[in-house]
Amino acid sequence: MATEAAAEVNVTAAAEAEETPATVAEKQPHKLERKWTFWFDNQSKVYTFDTVEEFWCLYDQILKPSNFPGNADFHLFKAGIEPKWEDAECANGGKWSVASNMKSNL
Repeated sequence: MATEAAAEVNVTAAAEAEETPATVAEKQPHKLERKWTFWFDNQSKVYTFDTVEEFWCLYDQILKPSNFPGNADFHLFKAGIEPKWEDAECANGGKWSVASNMKSNL
C-alpha cells in the first residue's frame, strides 16, 4: 500500500511538473513590436511599456478623461519620441484630438 501511495504521489508530481507549450506561452508576456510611452501635458512621462499585459495593467489604472483637469493633454508616443513639435519625429506630423461637451461620455 505504501508503495502504491508513493507511486501515485510521483505520478501526480510528474504531471504537475510537465508544462505544455500552451501553458508556457500563457505565462510569457506578449511583447509589442516597440516600446510606447504615455505622457501627460507634454512634460511628464507617465509610463513606458512594451507588452500587452503592461498596457492593460496601466489602462485599468488611468483616470477617465472626464476626471482630468480642463485642457489637459494625454499622449501616447513611441518610446524615445517626446510630444513636442521640436522633436524631429514630430516635425511633419499631426495629431488626433477628441473634444466633448458632455463629460459623462468620456
